[in-house]
Amino acid sequence: MSSEETLEEQTVYIKSIVFDLKGEEYALPVEYVGSIERMMHITRVPQTASFVKGVLNLRGVVTPIVDLRDRFGFDAVTETDSTRIIILEVNGLEVGLIVDAAYDVIDIPKEAIEPPPEVIGSVQVDYIHGVAKLDERLLILLDMEKVLNAKGMSDLYQKQS
Repeated sequence: MSSEETLEEQTVYIKSIVFDLKGEEYALPVEYVGSIERMMHITRVPQTASFVKGVLNLRGVVTPIVDLRDRFGFDAVTETDSTRIIILEVNGLEVGLIVDAAYDVIDIPKEAIEPPPEVIGSVQVDYIHGVAKLDERLLILLDMEKVLNAKGMSDLYQKQS
């Protein structure tokens, strides 16, 4: 066995879902992802944060839906055939994220992940776990616990229980 083979075996990969938001590529570890759904009817819930679009009944489970564009303060866009809802489970809570497109599952080598720079576009650095450089791609890895840790979300979960 050569030393190259030994190094290759030691590489740790994070299997991730890649999605698009405002022309940028983001990644989430697949361990959080339950499913990726096409857009469907979302029932509005009064007196929630603007980024909480409401809830949907997905296979008998009432799931809050967050518009990630709105959450990050991006301009709203009209839904397209590519718009998706990524259903996640974070800290035992199920939530859906509306994204522009979800199109890839990749293995990200752990050593390719760097800490977030001070400024990345218009997404608050607090929400970013790191940045991965893969060939010509730059993937922004989100910290979903921080993205979903907001007053609007906790209010919604209290209404649900």
